[in-house]
Amino acid sequence: MTAPLSLTRSGSGEPLLLLHGWGSSQRDFTAVVPALVERFDVINVDLPGAGRSRHLDERPTVAAITDAVERTLDAEGVERAHVLGNSLGARVAIELARRGRALSVVSIAPSGLNIWPERVFQGTGMAIARLVGRTAAPLIGPLSRSAIGRTALLLPLKARPWATRPEEAIGAREGFADSRDWWRTLLWAQLLDVPRGLGHIDCPVLLVQGTADWIAMGQTVRYLPLIPRSRFRPLLAAGHAPQSDRPGTIVQLVERTARLAREADAAGTTRAEATDLTATPRRSGRRTGTARSTSPR
Repeated sequence: MTAPLSLTRSGSGEPLLLLHGWGSSQRDFTAVVPALVERFDVINVDLPGAGRSRHLDERPTVAAITDAVERTLDAEGVERAHVLGNSLGARVAIELARRGRALSVVSIAPSGLNIWPERVFQGTGMAIARLVGRTAAPLIGPLSRSAIGRTALLLPLKARPWATRPEEAIGAREGFADSRDWWRTLLWAQLLDVPRGLGHIDCPVLLVQGTADWIAMGQTVRYLPLIPRSRFRPLLAAGHAPQSDRPGTIVQLVERTARLAREADAAGTTRAEATDLTATPRRSGRRTGTARSTSPR
């Protein structure tokens, strides 16, 4: 596949790339996008095979998915971007950092370092979700209109599924029921993926894990010794895809991590040497912008 991925782009400032998990679409960032576009030039993509993006012709490994993301950045005229990713998207965010395409990374529950019993458990759960999603696809639209329906649909992923928006439930349908090349992506990008070469990452990386994430509780902290000067932040009362569980906190973490990269560049040091994630972020005021290029939904 050579065509760029489907995306929406809005806001102004430094570029910020959003990468959703497998089993969702760009709609999974609905709760955080309004605040992020006030501070960044937000590029929210559908990963290959999800949403409106075509599936890959080649084997959908993490490397191949990252290649597709890089082609999309190139098409948008973006050399490097801050990156916010979740699950598979968080794993791709780390790979972008390894390739030198990330200014900073906030990686929420990245896949890749789970041990085999965990991979079997997660793969089984994903397979069941796919089969249930395909069967229940006609009902997801109506269920998404009520808090009770969204709770039933999103409970495995969110700690507060009743507080989600209808778009997030539709994103789950796009990810689990409607996505293309689903089984190959599950196999090659998640079950068989083993990260390598992470010691060369030189940008600030914040690893984030929801304390109510029963899907991938143990794997995030395993990245800490592999990524130089990376930091870990637990999110209280947050699930595997916590964008709507703790939207304000996630926006704040993205801002702080991006600020570290800017301060390190200003000081003439490597971006990974800036590690103070506890400082109060400096605000430069509200920035608003209009959509620069938007794929139709």
